[in-house]
Amino acid sequence: MAAATRDPGLSKLQFAPFSSALDVGFWHELTQKKLNEYRLDEAPKDIKGYYYNGDSAGLPARLTLEFSAFDMSAPTPAHCCPAVGTLYNTNTLESFKTADKKLLLEQAADEIWESIKSGAALENPVLLNKFLLLTFAIQALERAYDDLCQTERVTALPYFLIKYDENVVLVSLLKHYSDFFQDQRTKITIGVYDPCNLAQYPGWPLRNFLVLAAHRWSSSFQFVEVLCFRDRTMQGARDVTHSIVFEVKLPEMAFSPDCPKAVGWEKNQKGGMGPRMVNLSECMDPKRLAESSVDLNLKLMCWRLVPTLDLDKVVSVKCLLLGAGTLGCNVARTLMGWGVRHITFVDNAKISYSNPVRQPLYEFEDCLGGGKPKALAAADRLQKIFPGVNARGFNMSIPMPGHPVNFSSVTLEQARRDVEQLEQLIESHDVIFLLMDTRESRWLPAVIAASKRKLVINAALGFDTFVVMRHGLKKPKHQGAGDLCPSHPVVSADILGSSLFANIPGYKLGCYFCNDVVAPGDSTRDRTLDQQCTVSRPGLAMIAGALAVELMVSVLQHPEGGYAIASSSDDRMNEPPTSLGLVPHQIRGFLSRFDNVLPVSLAFDKCTACSSKIWDMSDDETV
Repeated sequence: MAAATRDPGLSKLQFAPFSSALDVGFWHELTQKKLNEYRLDEAPKDIKGYYYNGDSAGLPARLTLEFSAFDMSAPTPAHCCPAVGTLYNTNTLESFKTADKKLLLEQAADEIWESIKSGAALENPVLLNKFLLLTFAIQALERAYDDLCQTERVTALPYFLIKYDENVVLVSLLKHYSDFFQDQRTKITIGVYDPCNLAQYPGWPLRNFLVLAAHRWSSSFQFVEVLCFRDRTMQGARDVTHSIVFEVKLPEMAFSPDCPKAVGWEKNQKGGMGPRMVNLSECMDPKRLAESSVDLNLKLMCWRLVPTLDLDKVVSVKCLLLGAGTLGCNVARTLMGWGVRHITFVDNAKISYSNPVRQPLYEFEDCLGGGKPKALAAADRLQKIFPGVNARGFNMSIPMPGHPVNFSSVTLEQARRDVEQLEQLIESHDVIFLLMDTRESRWLPAVIAASKRKLVINAALGFDTFVVMRHGLKKPKHQGAGDLCPSHPVVSADILGSSLFANIPGYKLGCYFCNDVVAPGDSTRDRTLDQQCTVSRPGLAMIAGALAVELMVSVLQHPEGGYAIASSSDDRMNEPPTSLGLVPHQIRGFLSRFDNVLPVSLAFDKCTACSSKIWDMSDDETV
């Protein structure tokens, strides 16, 4: 502020503005707040920063914001003064550009002015140091000052009163000014915690305080002596000699309800009144940056499209992929797209020259020298794509019906070890994907998973057809035959017919083998090459792999999880049971007609994989 007329013998007081210093941690915290909490909310948010009066000479007066800026109850760093502010975080660049900066500044100035008029600034001087952030994310005095800070249980005070009594320096809080200066008649002395290092100019915090002084004391005092208190440590010694003292003539301010004109927007790097750009990519850990970025699309889903989406259930799930071929590679990539962090591969094959064009986790170099093991190469490639994923690979065989292993004690012992390893892997994972080439290779994992009550997602390919299904999730072991899982209606297993396709709970759904009339055997015996290999249209595996993952996610989003009632084709016009839509039992696709159907089938009580007799035996004996 300035008086209407000025004594020619007095020099004009100028101030050094703050230079904003926003820590990398602040931007990271703002990003997390924006993604997880604020989302589309543009309402102003309270934040806090601090400034310090002990910087070395040559440094600008800094207003610092750190990761703790969003926690208004967080302690201020030692020997620093707090500053409270308001964050305006816009959703679009256009909103950022068109924001009324003048209006925002006037609103902040009005708040300061009200605190001056009401006297609240005397009780809490921090109110004088307000800021806005618009984003698109002397030994005697030393001892007296330290004693006052200790009494108030703080390490720094933004403003304080000073009085000299013979050889003693007394200091006090602003709210005690009436008693403290009751014997003063012409001049008072105030101290300001000054972040500026300029030899002849004070820092920005003094501006609003002088408005307070003029408003409250100009009728009693003509001059105010100002001590800009600067306190730094150099070579282990405390130094306050660079503090400056000067007098300010207070203009007489007639009481006015209107706020004085305000200034204060910080200039950009070019010295103009424009936004400041910050590029954090070079100063952040690339792995942490990648981890934050890969979740961006998922977090954006929760803003507007699917606000009830529970991402934690998906991200935390542990997935076991049995098969690292065409289906396994595409399932793994889709799982990573959903943010799944724990993926394990099991396969015993090596990468051949025909694989890389259809299996996106492999390259030509992986085929050289006889080929790398698929499971190990797939896990290694996932970690190269995204270092934050916990990917493992196991190069092992899965014993299959119709494929003898009792050729020798060595092969028999190896088969036992493979079964034990498979059981341990299934036990330690939440969702099991069956993605192998042959039907019989899926039998043993299906039996083990059923006995351990694990969610199984199965995907199989024909030439232009596919099936993606979830196996029925058996009731917990502690429940008896008459008990029901969650709150589902009873469906009689004795009733046959199309009526069974409605309202079948998850624990009564069939598995991949429930429609078989014979036990699985060697499906490759006496078959030509085109019959032994899975010959399918190239795009089929990508479709089936994506649907397998989407089915898993839909199941996880249902309140009943794997026990969810199965949706059928008849439910397509009904209200979906989850925020993501239907939760089918099976998805059978026909690429020649570009059509999908959603059949539902009951579990077969004599199924070779999931019937009670089979998994009761697997509970009691080694498979």
